[in-house]
Amino acid sequence: MAAVAQCVRAALRPRYPLLSFSLRTSPRLLCIATQQKNTGQNLEEDQSQSQTEQKVEPSSAEKMLMEEKAKLEEQLKEVTDKYKRALADAENVRQRSQKLVEEAKLYGIQSFCKDLLEVADILEKATESVPKEEIKNENPHLKSLYEGLVMTEVQIQKVFKKHGLLRLNPVGAKFDPYEHEALFHAPMEGKEPGTIALVSKIGYKLHGRTLRPALVGVVKDA
Repeated sequence: MAAVAQCVRAALRPRYPLLSFSLRTSPRLLCIATQQKNTGQNLEEDQSQSQTEQKVEPSSAEKMLMEEKAKLEEQLKEVTDKYKRALADAENVRQRSQKLVEEAKLYGIQSFCKDLLEVADILEKATESVPKEEIKNENPHLKSLYEGLVMTEVQIQKVFKKHGLLRLNPVGAKFDPYEHEALFHAPMEGKEPGTIALVSKIGYKLHGRTLRPALVGVVKDA
């Protein structure tokens, strides 16, 4: 220790004569200063380590805030999902309602059309019952009546077509249970089985939907 004090005094004598004098008078001052310096460094290291631990380990308040944030995010997700489902349900209801309204516009007249079909049937039978050979200039009254019936029948078919009501006269077509009603099945030469050979009553479709099936006779295997 004496050697260390001597070296320090030699190094500090030119610049700090007072400090050299103090060391000469009290050689223990160097040890005390060194201990104080080490103690300060240890305190700084302890404070730094404590701050680091505080940063690494969050406080209880921070944990509570993080848990509350997670709960709120989960609630937000649930509310968003419910909102999206509600929007989808509302859109489905709107589309169904719109479809029902459109169908009501298209098919709301079907009861009225069914009643008019009976009138069309009567006109058709009336024109078919008139013998063609009797329609001549020698019978002007019968000829005028027949022509009037034909014109009425043509006009009523135009009105039907305007409102989407079309005739079904499926002679020679394949039997379709959605459009035809079979009155009988009979074998017929030269006719393919399953086809329609006779139409007893004309059918009608309203905007593609069968309003009245055609009454037909179907060919079957011999």
